[in-house]
Amino acid sequence: MATKGKYMAYVGSYSYTGKAKGITVYDVDVDKGIFKERCEVEVDNSSYVIASHDGKTLYSIADEGVVAFRILSNGSLSRLNSAKIKGMRGCHLSTDAKDKYVFVSGFHDGKATILRLRRDGGVGEIVDGVFHKGLGSVADRNFRPHVTCCRRTPDNKYVMAADSGLDQVKIYRFGSKDEHLVQVDAIRCDLESAPRHFRFSEDGRFIYLMYEQKNVIDVYTYESGDRVPVIEKIQTIPTTGKKCNALTAACCMRLSKDEEQKYLFCGNAGDETVSVYKRDKDTGLLEQLCCLPISGEYPKDIAIFPDNKHIASINHESDSITFFSVDYEKGLLVMSSNAIPCNEPNCCVIVKVSD
Repeated sequence: MATKGKYMAYVGSYSYTGKAKGITVYDVDVDKGIFKERCEVEVDNSSYVIASHDGKTLYSIADEGVVAFRILSNGSLSRLNSAKIKGMRGCHLSTDAKDKYVFVSGFHDGKATILRLRRDGGVGEIVDGVFHKGLGSVADRNFRPHVTCCRRTPDNKYVMAADSGLDQVKIYRFGSKDEHLVQVDAIRCDLESAPRHFRFSEDGRFIYLMYEQKNVIDVYTYESGDRVPVIEKIQTIPTTGKKCNALTAACCMRLSKDEEQKYLFCGNAGDETVSVYKRDKDTGLLEQLCCLPISGEYPKDIAIFPDNKHIASINHESDSITFFSVDYEKGLLVMSSNAIPCNEPNCCVIVKVSD
């Protein structure tokens, strides 16, 4: 994968303590695998940030809903607008492949919300939304709906929403004509497993579903169907090594940026580790290469550098970002730079801003 050009990193942080403004903007040195802070941009409690697929717009969760920024050619941000989601503050964002919609997950109120995106990248009106209903298990955090991840399927026929409170991934039919969420199926997970995040492979053939409490990743095959998708589990693999903290919670998952998506990364809070997996593009199956400490606390997100040779661990509890080079052959993470301070970081996205 070509890595020439200028890259920026945008890190969302909670701002209610007054120590952070919301989004910290960093210049990215791809060769060295490090960030260099440039400035901060005000956003109330930026708990999740993503970039549009065309790399022109940055979206952030905020207290007022969703905020959109134009990403300028020098990497700076220019605020476009914000939109309310008619619910409590979200915890996760995603857009569809054509940047037509943004999907908002609500942990606090169990709501999945879809908003239209404008041609200029700004956030438009609410298209549809649904509150999950029901009771989960008796665990402290799993007794009511918590929507933690919501994405449109690659075939554009469905929307899937992981609910860590109900231990389900609900599947909704959603078309661009009627623009209405209609539940057609669900992946019913083990009680108290807490499905948190899922990602599709680039070819749309596989789903990787990470569980916060069960501390495993389930691999599913995915095929489009007329009425419901055909989803079949083919693997379950631990998110941690053989020895792990009893209070470990899997908290983030990313696929590498190469065309074949050869690797998958998973962060574990409590254990304070990142696991690296090799992915077979034909079968979709995972093989764990290592599970190693990240020299910080609560790796809430992992940023994979464009060269796929470096990662940054976004450490929420230790107010830090740590940097590592990845040796896939030996199964090692080697710290490649000193840690840098960052107040209560939640999420990071790396964006190419110029050739």
